[in-house]
Amino acid sequence: MHDKPVDAKRRKLLWGGAVGGALLAAPWLRPGDAGGGHNDYFLRLQNALSEAGLYRPTLVLDAQRLQQNTGRLMHHISSKFAYRIVGKSLPSLPLIKSVRDQTGTDRVMVFHQPFLNLIAHEMPDSQLLLGKPMPVQAAKRFYSYHTNRRFDPAKQLQWLVDSPERLREYSELAAALNQTMQIVLELDVGLHRGGFRESGDVGLAILQLKQDPHLKFAGFMGYEAHASKMPRLIGGPVQALSNAMKFYEQCVAAAQNVLGEHYRPEQLTLNAGGSSTYQMYTSKDPCNELAVGSGLVKPSDFDVQYLQDHIPAAFIATPVIKALDKTLVPGLENFSGLQALLNPNTERSFFTYGGYWKANPESPPGLSTNALYGRSTNQEMLNGSTSVELKRDDFVFLRPTQSEFVFLQFGDIAVFDGRHISSLWPVFQQGA
Repeated sequence: MHDKPVDAKRRKLLWGGAVGGALLAAPWLRPGDAGGGHNDYFLRLQNALSEAGLYRPTLVLDAQRLQQNTGRLMHHISSKFAYRIVGKSLPSLPLIKSVRDQTGTDRVMVFHQPFLNLIAHEMPDSQLLLGKPMPVQAAKRFYSYHTNRRFDPAKQLQWLVDSPERLREYSELAAALNQTMQIVLELDVGLHRGGFRESGDVGLAILQLKQDPHLKFAGFMGYEAHASKMPRLIGGPVQALSNAMKFYEQCVAAAQNVLGEHYRPEQLTLNAGGSSTYQMYTSKDPCNELAVGSGLVKPSDFDVQYLQDHIPAAFIATPVIKALDKTLVPGLENFSGLQALLNPNTERSFFTYGGYWKANPESPPGLSTNALYGRSTNQEMLNGSTSVELKRDDFVFLRPTQSEFVFLQFGDIAVFDGRHISSLWPVFQQGA
């Protein structure tokens, strides 16, 4: 068990604060009853899981909603940009293959060395770009375990470099292996978690690449996840993206200056974008490809302005193993009636099969965790009112806040076709 119960002292403080605050508040501030039952969609999903016998925590992917989101993606980027799949956000070979089929792209961004080896082996026709700089020993390990000769790393794999020091390390590795390595330079376009910050340094790096017999300049990557979160007080998303693209343009100019007549933008990866910003780009921007992953399944962290026409396509489903008519907190049993009086949405308790995921209750409505009781990865307590329509062996559905790590926690993804669980898709293994 990995339960993390709230200690007695903290529980009393929490309870005292909750009761005191509620008693001082006006009666009309008492929360209303938010409970209810599954809507038609989640009833169909529950029936599909029951039919499939999946009475365990399960990551469910709605294939129809995925296709709808993919259609919105391709409508927005049209022919202005190439599209690159973000593998960490869709960490399953069949899932990536499905998106490839729907979008026609062969470009994938990879963030983990074991995933890199797997995709190179199983998708030898793919064009791969590292989404973060790999330690040089991780890069070396890729070559040590790469066996599928149909995938040619010299032509199909682009490594991300964020500093002159890493560029030197990769140069030494490439020479030692007698291996051509394509290099994409990471630009700090405002996120400030590393990468080249001066166009002059970018020009020097490209000059070094031009002179290196084993390394080849392959382009730029400028990730700007911060842009969609910028408050209007300091310019908002539009200004943040504009600033990012101005620096990107300076780096493109540096490349043109160093390479002269050999500068071929159509042969370079000029990567940018992300799920929360991709709809903001126009053909006037200096990049030629956009990377999107999470937006295709839309976890709750991506409920942002520029993804309003995408819909949630992934949920965690888990059975209710205990449905109780009261909420009893250890040591505070005598106060259970008062707690329900102050907030009717705490009257009943439901214990689920597993819990404590990066996710929030989605259906049925009116469920919440209990700060007094504490969280649990084994049997999570969720509270609800008497209006919550749940009984033992029914399912609770939660919406992930992210996809990249959450998808890896449940084994095979259950693919929902609108009526049935039509497929089970394996996910990546972290240490394979």
